[in-house]
Amino acid sequence: MNRTSGKAPKTGGVPKNRTVRSPEEIAAVYERQMPTVWRVCRTYMKNEADTEDAAADTFAAFVASSPAFESEEHEKAWLIRTASNVCVSMLRRASRKVESLDALAERGETGAGQAYEASASALSPGPSDLKDPGDRETRELWEAVDSLPERYRISVYLHYYEGYRTDEIASMLGKPSSTVRNWLSEARKILRERLREGE
Repeated sequence: MNRTSGKAPKTGGVPKNRTVRSPEEIAAVYERQMPTVWRVCRTYMKNEADTEDAAADTFAAFVASSPAFESEEHEKAWLIRTASNVCVSMLRRASRKVESLDALAERGETGAGQAYEASASALSPGPSDLKDPGDRETRELWEAVDSLPERYRISVYLHYYEGYRTDEIASMLGKPSSTVRNWLSEARKILRERLREGE
């Protein structure tokens, strides 16, 4: 930080930890990382429209902040963490809206019940929101993972689908490694129970 101006020092007009990207470079990052960003957002949002909004917001943050990366893995980790943060923020905002609709309904405000029902159904996943997961066993596993609490769902996705180690996941989510290991352990127990019930 520059003590006199309070701004980050710049190098050639660009802050040290940022880089200037051409539209082609931005498009290449989008093509390379969009599938991962979409899947991370999907693990949080549970419906197509919110997933697309969260993924778009993640890439908007990428373009706006223009971070410099050491490697493609660093780029991917940054986008995963940003996508997680974007999704959590969206879910908090949605939760506050539902809470305020609850308060309106309790006071008997006109139309509050219909607004509440509409917002609740928009936040709930439906069968049409699931991507075609293939065979029945894969679909059942996806549905079981999708029903996990958020912290378990994102940990399972990052560990088993993306192949990240628990310390890497912990860094992305800003949590201790022991917490991530516990989440994965709990998630496996829950999944075993749910999948046994379905047999």
